[in-house]
Amino acid sequence: MTTSAVSSSPALSRWAQYYALTKPRVVQLIVFCAVIGMLLATPGLPDWRVLLSATVGIWLVAGAAAAFNCLIEEAIDKRMKRTAWRPTAKGDVPRALTLTFSAVLCSLGCIILAWGANMLTMWLTLATFVGYAIVYTVVLKPLTPQNIVIGGASGAMPPVLGWAAVRGDAGPEAWLLCLIIFLWTPPHFWALALYRAEDYRQSGLPMLPVTHGSEFTRLHVFLYTIVLFAGTLLPFVYGMSGWIYLVSAVILGFGFMGYAFKLWRQYSDALARATFRFSIWHLSLLFAALLIDHYLSPWLH
Repeated sequence: MTTSAVSSSPALSRWAQYYALTKPRVVQLIVFCAVIGMLLATPGLPDWRVLLSATVGIWLVAGAAAAFNCLIEEAIDKRMKRTAWRPTAKGDVPRALTLTFSAVLCSLGCIILAWGANMLTMWLTLATFVGYAIVYTVVLKPLTPQNIVIGGASGAMPPVLGWAAVRGDAGPEAWLLCLIIFLWTPPHFWALALYRAEDYRQSGLPMLPVTHGSEFTRLHVFLYTIVLFAGTLLPFVYGMSGWIYLVSAVILGFGFMGYAFKLWRQYSDALARATFRFSIWHLSLLFAALLIDHYLSPWLH
């Protein structure tokens, strides 16, 4: 469901309103990364029951965190064009019902994770919920322009959750995947913030383009893509992936750095949008390459 689709359809059904609260596009990427973590955690295919339970459980808790975020940021969302369409901002879903919806999703997700995966996955997922919904949304986001850097830790957890669901532990390989998403988050989000700077200025949130200006932010986007590129090489260096992944990581990394360098030197809103879109493809294709490498590399030796 796109923003434009929601904006042009003011009479959303009640189910569609609740679905919109879960930020489905964001949650899809979260679940995708978690599933990659599950598949990488074992040489073959994981138990389908664990895979299904963990996928559903993580989706529910992630959706709960998104709904809680909409509740907390209702007043902020009303002041931003990008988010004014949300059912909470429009007053279509009462605050009490939003809170209840979030609590039900989170509780149900935790029960499914504890029953179908393991307690470690449940506790890690619940901690991720608290990190995003409370630490990031309530504390960090309105407090510091480094909010997305510090708060990115919770958003980087999905591969760890998936790995823990299958293996019952959080091994170093899972944390390497977490590190990649952690380093990817600032340039991804700041590219969005650059062409939405006026929105954030109206909201009162101390986002980096508002507090430190466009050029400072663009430089940091570029610098982060360099650090991210180094981080994406670690799975190969550590020995958890092979040449298929390495070649993919190099091509995608140079692509992201190219976008970021051009954004730094020749800014335009259109280029910032293109950089933001490419960042999503970058992470999706990078993790897909990890998965392809995981299953094909043994056949190439």
